[in-house]
Amino acid sequence: MLDATGKKYSPLIPQDMTDELFWKDGLTPDDERLWVPNGPGRWSRPLCLNVSQGYWVHITKVTKAGVVSRHRHPAPVHGFVIEGKWRYLERDWVATAGSYLYEPPGDVHTLVVDEGDTMKTLFHNTGALLYCDENGKTIGSTDVFDRVKAARNHFEEVGLGTDFVKQFIR
Repeated sequence: MLDATGKKYSPLIPQDMTDELFWKDGLTPDDERLWVPNGPGRWSRPLCLNVSQGYWVHITKVTKAGVVSRHRHPAPVHGFVIEGKWRYLERDWVATAGSYLYEPPGDVHTLVVDEGDTMKTLFHNTGALLYCDENGKTIGSTDVFDRVKAARNHFEEVGLGTDFVKQFIR
């Protein structure tokens, strides 16, 4: 890498720094093998699975209308809609391409994709995702370690190998 004057640029890198992640084409080429199934008509495309800090960044893709899940988070979540649209039953807004969302810890919400709609949304989840029943009682959960395991198993199944997941782990 060259600096503005044409000289080789060599930044100071701390000895114990982890490797950076850079995905030039996070969505394209759209290799279907990179999408980890999450249920009927639902997939997750891992971008960063940070086991040292307990978060994961991924793109959720939904192609089938219906309730995706009712859940809450004990830590903040950020979302950015890449394409399509979706909503929460508990809100009066609809998330469309270009929308940004900050979800505060503790909020229970039910993600829905309406008939005729699809979506791709980048989410940055910190901590666990706690699945809830209609009364808000926790009935299940997932975290970054579950996401790593699911990705590892999926990548093995589609011929990419179990080690393929390592490139996403920090």
